[in-house]
Amino acid sequence: MGRSVTIAAIVPAYDAAKTLGAVVTETVSLFGSLGTVYVVDDGSSDGTGEVARKAGAVVLRHPTNRGKGCALRTGLAQAAADGHSAAVTLDADGQHPPAEALRLATHRCDPRALVLGIRDLKGANAPRPNRISNAISNGFLSMFSRKLLADTQCGLRRYPLPQTLEIGGRDDGYAFEAEIILLAIASGLPIVEVPTHVLYPEDRTTHFDAVRDPMRVIRRVVRTLVDTRWITRPPSTATSFPRPVRTSEPASLQPDSF
Repeated sequence: MGRSVTIAAIVPAYDAAKTLGAVVTETVSLFGSLGTVYVVDDGSSDGTGEVARKAGAVVLRHPTNRGKGCALRTGLAQAAADGHSAAVTLDADGQHPPAEALRLATHRCDPRALVLGIRDLKGANAPRPNRISNAISNGFLSMFSRKLLADTQCGLRRYPLPQTLEIGGRDDGYAFEAEIILLAIASGLPIVEVPTHVLYPEDRTTHFDAVRDPMRVIRRVVRTLVDTRWITRPPSTATSFPRPVRTSEPASLQPDSF
């Protein structure tokens, strides 16, 4: 990474006061001068925004809960407006160690690449419904994108800016993360997969519904496929499944204006 490259960290958070403080404190410490740490308080009622502010984050707030996809777009737009060239996203519940976010931020690859964290869900003792949901999503997106994708639901990612905003993800919920993969492929952005360590503590709180949300993802994927004309590709690659690069390493929005 050149010295002129600044990479933000974005933490979408909804009623996450219990776990957010430790996540933000460590992320701010690790990112140092690399870039700004933003927390998007998505209409929380438990003091999430104040916890984030005290821990050193720049807080962006939605007055009502609008969904993870909307929160990510808010953070990405602010990071781009503030001059960052990319942004790493991590969850507020402690699933993604901030050290892993830093590793993705500094990973050497094409700066235009969408960098996906790849989890070992079984090794991390992830709940069985989560593993099943992810496997279905991986198969579905791999089939229609003609790329073999190992983890399409991991929220630990590095998004290139402003390219991610330009390709136009629209979903307000969890389906945004699957939608962006398809739009990136359709737009010719590189996809890089980096194996990453994640945590699934027994007392972890999640707002992801393992039955309802995957169905919403499928609906959004179908709409995106139609919008991209089923991700039209040159005839030479139309029937192939090129494997993404994988390494062996484990609108202007103002802060507090929502």
